[in-house]
Amino acid sequence: MQALYAHGPKDLRLGDVPSQRPGPGQIRLAMARGGICGSDLHYFNHGGFGTVKLREPMILGHEVSGHVTELGPDVTGLAVGDLVAVSPSRPCATCVECLRGLPNQCLNMRFYGSAMPFPHIQGAFRETLVADATQCVKAEGLTPAEAAMAEPLAVCLHAMRQAGTVLGKRILVTGCGPIGVLVIIAARRAGASEIIATDISDTALDRARAASADVVLNTMTDTDALAPYCAAKGTVDIGLECSGAETALRAMIAALRPRATLVQLGLSGDMSLPLMQITAKELALKGSFRFHEEFAQAVSFMQKGLIDVAPLITHSFPLAEYAKAFATANDRAQAMKVQLEFS
Repeated sequence: MQALYAHGPKDLRLGDVPSQRPGPGQIRLAMARGGICGSDLHYFNHGGFGTVKLREPMILGHEVSGHVTELGPDVTGLAVGDLVAVSPSRPCATCVECLRGLPNQCLNMRFYGSAMPFPHIQGAFRETLVADATQCVKAEGLTPAEAAMAEPLAVCLHAMRQAGTVLGKRILVTGCGPIGVLVIIAARRAGASEIIATDISDTALDRARAASADVVLNTMTDTDALAPYCAAKGTVDIGLECSGAETALRAMIAALRPRATLVQLGLSGDMSLPLMQITAKELALKGSFRFHEEFAQAVSFMQKGLIDVAPLITHSFPLAEYAKAFATANDRAQAMKVQLEFS
């Protein structure tokens, strides 16, 4: 069985991984689709992000779907042939954070394709996968490509939960990659009255506009684009920062009104913040990291037609063409979400 390993910056290789049989409460899957995420690109381009670095070869991938091929003992509710979206999040359910109701903050988290712990948690870009049945959500009515979008959508639904009440609010989204565009879609579904989106790519902004952003601003060609929203002490109710860029975060803080909420999704390492502004405007600064129950909600929203992710999937490549897939995913001028095909 083959899997896609990252050995270091710009060093991806297909390699063998032993085939497994499902144990109690587990299922075996023939993988169908896998989306290339921003973190996969960080491992590919830089060997990690921030202080998180590859220290051994690691299978990439955590946005995946597959078909059930074998059931282990004690598995109910699933059948051979079912299409499932596979949550990469595997909290232990016994640590102090899990017991206080925060499974996304699990102290013993086994999240597919993560170099945070060592040995690393191997990912899901492989031809077959044995997973816990509790990770898998039936995705009937969806395509494998759509089912593999449950993970990034769940990230955005968790961010909306962190943002609080969105109904009737003016929202600012900085960074219009896949996460930023999904945040725009989720914010519109949650009842935002106005959504402003910023990026440094006109292609990304075109996609943000198509996703229902009311105003799109290129902050590279117009460095003062946000100035009208910074009048007085700011005019924006909620900011969702999806780029991981310090310049975008600083610009957002200037546009937020007093007692506004800022949710940070983008990851790129530590930043310097204007603490005087944050303090004086009494801003609520929140992180948004992973998800848990939002994964099943993401599948449900797609099944009910409440959120359409299909327009975001711009390219797909067979696993053997992984080099072309990652090169395409690196080119924001042409790609939004690039997926690998496993079968």
